[in-house]
Amino acid sequence: MKITDPAIEVFILIGALSFIPSILVMFTSFTRIVVVMSILRQALGSPNLPPNSVIIGLSLFLTFYIMGPTIDRVTAGAIMPYIKKEIAIDEALKKAEPDIKAFMLRQTREKDLALFVRLSRERVPSRPEELPVRVVVPAFVISELSTAFKIGFLIYLPFLVIDMIVSSILLSMGMMMLPPVLVSMPFKLLLFVMVDGWNLMAASLVRSFQ
Repeated sequence: MKITDPAIEVFILIGALSFIPSILVMFTSFTRIVVVMSILRQALGSPNLPPNSVIIGLSLFLTFYIMGPTIDRVTAGAIMPYIKKEIAIDEALKKAEPDIKAFMLRQTREKDLALFVRLSRERVPSRPEELPVRVVVPAFVISELSTAFKIGFLIYLPFLVIDMIVSSILLSMGMMMLPPVLVSMPFKLLLFVMVDGWNLMAASLVRSFQ
């Protein structure tokens, strides 16, 4: 049954707007990026620098960059035909689903998909593309968190080494009252700047989705 009543369409669109934050987090690359950025901030020893607004803003624009091809396909195949009144809203949603699902499936581990297929007691389809969205989305989010934690671990290691070296030096000098983080933070910032950390971070995050 097609949704053709304008009042119903407006109601659905207004309802969809309230889910935009959830859609951004659950259906895109935003989760991996913001988690990695947060881990980097902790590794640098500066819980408030960069501030949350900068972390979220950078994560948002990197998300739009990574999702660009998918957004273009969804716009051309679903959004523009709907705006031009060529298709109804329910048909637009059906046309948008394969492109979004294809992006998520490329980033989702098979073991996570298998877990939610088993939990949902769905029939195992011949192709992953035939899985329902309610199975793909949680599997995708878990995979994104796992990948983000792996990247975060690799980022944390060199900064942890600096912390250990500084702590050992301060302990050997008898400066036990001086917080090691206070001394190690400038060295960690220096290391990050010398290796052009933000450039490497952005490039690594983008490549991790390719």
